[in-house]
Amino acid sequence: MAAAAGGSGGGRQAVVAQLLLVVLQLAGSCGAGSTAALPVVINTWAFRKATETAWRVLQLGGSELDAVEKGCGQCEIDQCDGSVGYGGSPDESGETTLDAMIMDGNTMEVGAVADLRRVKNAIGVARKVIEHTKHTLLVGESASLFAVRMGFPYEDLTTPKSLSIYSKWLNQSCQPNYWKNVVPDSSKSCGPYKRLEKVICEKWTISQRNVHNHDTIGMVVIGGNGTVASGTSTNGGVHKIPGRVGDSPIAGAGSYADSTAGGAAATGDGDIMMRFLPSYQAVEYMRMGMDPTVACQKVISRIQKYVPEFFGAVICANTTGSYGAACNKIPGFTQFHFMVYNPLLSQAAEQVVDCI
Repeated sequence: MAAAAGGSGGGRQAVVAQLLLVVLQLAGSCGAGSTAALPVVINTWAFRKATETAWRVLQLGGSELDAVEKGCGQCEIDQCDGSVGYGGSPDESGETTLDAMIMDGNTMEVGAVADLRRVKNAIGVARKVIEHTKHTLLVGESASLFAVRMGFPYEDLTTPKSLSIYSKWLNQSCQPNYWKNVVPDSSKSCGPYKRLEKVICEKWTISQRNVHNHDTIGMVVIGGNGTVASGTSTNGGVHKIPGRVGDSPIAGAGSYADSTAGGAAATGDGDIMMRFLPSYQAVEYMRMGMDPTVACQKVISRIQKYVPEFFGAVICANTTGSYGAACNKIPGFTQFHFMVYNPLLSQAAEQVVDCI
């Protein structure tokens, strides 16, 4: 009887502990690991209209891929934070170019475009890469020609705002920029540059250029049956060298989806983050049974070992609908805001996680 009573008491304690955990999670500001429910839409940053658009697509019977395409596409229309869509982040020649990807977690198919010119709906073009080619990634002028063949119009991606950003940068002696080991000194003057004969290895240091300069929309949608899709869209780093491609259109870096495990998406300094395939790594951690919040944190910690002061964040969701996020704490970036919508929420909810 004593053993039985002890076992019963242990069972009650376990139940109480579980209830307390749920209460704490629901009360917490980050929302990571909150009560799971499907379907779920989760995306980087406080891009509410993108979340609402994706959710509405699901409610109207659209697929998870449809939801990702339309959700990210909403940010392209809204020019979210000036870092998605037309009229933002001019490169060092003054042109805005776009990167995007979309991934089907059932078939593992990916469609992506990079350095897309004169076409506004980058993620729409990425979807067409899946549907109408046997390829995964199309780039540059050829990607634009493909888009036109698929029925997308040529449109000017330059706006008065992007021209103003470019003009101001030129007047500041092209500071900041992405060159190193060149002449003339890229930290003091504009190009054109030529390479230095002697390459100097310099320690990576944080600068204002890196913080809030790559606010990609990354989105993960998981349907009621556990089907996962993910996608990204961005206009890249402002004042980037023409031809630069970041993490956003790269499967496993910008986002990753696998309907047997979950989905993840990354945002931040793509030149750093793409070296670590954070979205793929997070999904693999979740496949091992790791909680989404912990999976996100482990990915951030892995990058920290090599680049302690990188700017970046990751969102994660598994096939039960549980979700989480994590970010790297640096000056000027101590919290990361992201959006979630699931059946337990009456509306799209902005959530916050403290960076580690």
